[in-house]
Amino acid sequence: MHSRGGTGTVEATDLNALIQEYSNLAFHGMRANKNPINVEIHLDLDENLGLITLNAEDFSRVVLNLIKNAFDAMRDKISMVGSNYKAKLEIRTKNLTNRVLVVVEDNGPGVPEDIRDKLLMPFFTTKKGTEGTGLGLSITHDIIKSHLGTLEIESTVGVFTRFTIELPINKT
Repeated sequence: MHSRGGTGTVEATDLNALIQEYSNLAFHGMRANKNPINVEIHLDLDENLGLITLNAEDFSRVVLNLIKNAFDAMRDKISMVGSNYKAKLEIRTKNLTNRVLVVVEDNGPGVPEDIRDKLLMPFFTTKKGTEGTGLGLSITHDIIKSHLGTLEIESTVGVFTRFTIELPINKT
């Protein structure tokens, strides 16, 4: 069902409110599941964003998936480096006049350059065993493209991973 996409409608949406709601949902879901971690979450949401035309049902999947992946990566880093590591997630929005910027950045283990391009391919996963299907980032990318947006991945191993989404403010 997740891979089929939503049936929601494209309409003017408060993207900042959507991000607040789904980051909160993702955090509480992670805390309620096995192996919860402590994460400092910082939201830096541009008050001048206004309403963005998008399919909120689909775009909520983007937000949930990026945050869930960040939590999983930071959990992995905790197991690698120990409890002195303080997991941090930052989500930012910015109004760039004719487009909106959404950035999801974590201070987890990072993504090696040799697999970065594969992350968006269907069925590619960095997760062990049956933990991942390899569909999450592929679907995320497809949803962003369906909104005429772009997705870029930046990362430094051991330091951070940053997903940058740019969406047009007014689709035609």
